[in-house]
Amino acid sequence: MERIRAFIAIEMPETVRAALSALETSLQPEQHTYVKWVAPSSIHLTLKFLGNIPQRQVPEIVEAVTHASTGIPPFQLHLGELGAFPNLGRPRVIWVGLTGEVDAVMRLQRSIDQALVPLGFDMEARPFTAHLTLGRLRERATHEERRRIGGLVTATQFEAATPMSVREVSLMRSRLTPAGAIYSRLASVELKDA
Repeated sequence: MERIRAFIAIEMPETVRAALSALETSLQPEQHTYVKWVAPSSIHLTLKFLGNIPQRQVPEIVEAVTHASTGIPPFQLHLGELGAFPNLGRPRVIWVGLTGEVDAVMRLQRSIDQALVPLGFDMEARPFTAHLTLGRLRERATHEERRRIGGLVTATQFEAATPMSVREVSLMRSRLTPAGAIYSRLASVELKDA
């Protein structure tokens, strides 16, 4: 039985990817070998990581996501401020937040999370934070390198008025390669009022 690594996400339009590409470039004034940057074409808003699933389970996951998305009409999001997890003093993940109709994306994520429980997926233990991951610091990054990139994130001015209209949710496949993850869409579900 073939298993695939999968997740549910909101894909970014080209205008947002272009803004994120410019932002990543501004965060790389020197070669930061201790940061693994996410290719702008791969940046997405993860709603639910599924892990390795049997390929035969894809249709029932799509059905659950379709059911969970019913009654949630399309909504608008905007790129927000820069930040880091767990904090800017000891960053492990560099991200850009989202603003706009964040309540709608929170409702969508919760609904999808609940709809997948009967299929054997656990509810998310951590609270959902609407963000796009730009880069991850490598384990070998020193305290000084972490402090330096945290300072750079703090000093970077980023104002992206690029709106994005969220009209669908995608079930994505992730193939891990030595060069990084390669994502492909398995299915998409349109958002619509009940």
